[in-house]
Amino acid sequence: MDFETRAIHAGQEPDPATGAIITPIYQTATYVQEAVGQHKGYDYSRVANPTRHALETALASLESAEHGVAYSSGLGATTTLMHLLSPGDRVVLIADVYGGVYRMTSQVYEPKGYRFSYLPAEAFGNLADHLDEATRMVWIESPSNPLLNVVDIAAAAEAAHAAGVLLVVDNTFATPYLQRPLELGADVVVHSTTKYLGGHSDVVGGFAATNDPTVAERLRFLQKSLGAVPGPFDAWLVLRGLKTLALRMRKHCENATTVAAWLSRHPRVEGVLYPGLPRHPGHEIAARQMRDFGGMVSFLASSPREAEALAARTRLFQLAESLGGVESLIEVPARMTHAATADAPFAAPPNLVRLSVGIESAEDLVADLDQALVPATACA
Repeated sequence: MDFETRAIHAGQEPDPATGAIITPIYQTATYVQEAVGQHKGYDYSRVANPTRHALETALASLESAEHGVAYSSGLGATTTLMHLLSPGDRVVLIADVYGGVYRMTSQVYEPKGYRFSYLPAEAFGNLADHLDEATRMVWIESPSNPLLNVVDIAAAAEAAHAAGVLLVVDNTFATPYLQRPLELGADVVVHSTTKYLGGHSDVVGGFAATNDPTVAERLRFLQKSLGAVPGPFDAWLVLRGLKTLALRMRKHCENATTVAAWLSRHPRVEGVLYPGLPRHPGHEIAARQMRDFGGMVSFLASSPREAEALAARTRLFQLAESLGGVESLIEVPARMTHAATADAPFAAPPNLVRLSVGIESAEDLVADLDQALVPATACA
């Protein structure tokens, strides 16, 4: 079945008890057993829940994965993946990694003896040169957050596997509609389902998928043992979002392309970061491994002060953290989502503005940015 069909039907058969076409919200903590140790596949909802199972099945199908594991947040999924490692192990991450991941690696796991190296996107062309005997995992985002860097996933997988290293790809920005890292050789794909997969800014969740049965078994054990599981209503909300994912992503991409092209011509914009622009350094790789270029656009304002000022002047682009909802959002990463990296050598530029381009009218979004890019003093 095609992607759009699986998004609606995979793991979501009509309820056998009632015929309900939508997967029920199994809002239960426990399950009555027929006898000691004899049950219908469920004994306690931290271990398994029918609504969560439906989500795991559906989303694994969309990622071309044999195994899917849902979590309470994207960082819940990330924490669990870190438990595949031991103190002394080394992880190589893309340098402009999400600020919450950097906060976790630098302030939680590094003090415990884990080792982390942060590699600029352009250095991934020589990834093999940066892997040593202590390296156990490579962690990439492509496109990355917030600089929209692109990494050749197939090449990274080849280099990682030659060194006996797991490749994990955060696919939150692209979604499985635009890019499927497992098909390109990645070992694990991870998501914040809070973003495009949920799609409506009303749920927090995470997900990991793999085709490696050993990794999958360990992730399920850790899911049960660490307890970072989504509630059934959260799982149901993400399931609902998946049904319109393909439609929404097409509009996100269309709008982002229009916005990025317009920004690139604006005299008050110092530079635009969007893989869909032909001059973007990762454009050719993105065109090869993605269906389209996504709904995220970053640009450089004339100064840090102007970045904050214009973010406060928009009317349709709401000033807020997060991304991937139907509504458009604007933020200044250095002061918001990536504040944890402020003192790092790869910190987000203080004049960087990140846009999550929604599915409103593209003309209205451009008009909103147009009025926001004119300083208030110029309008007096």
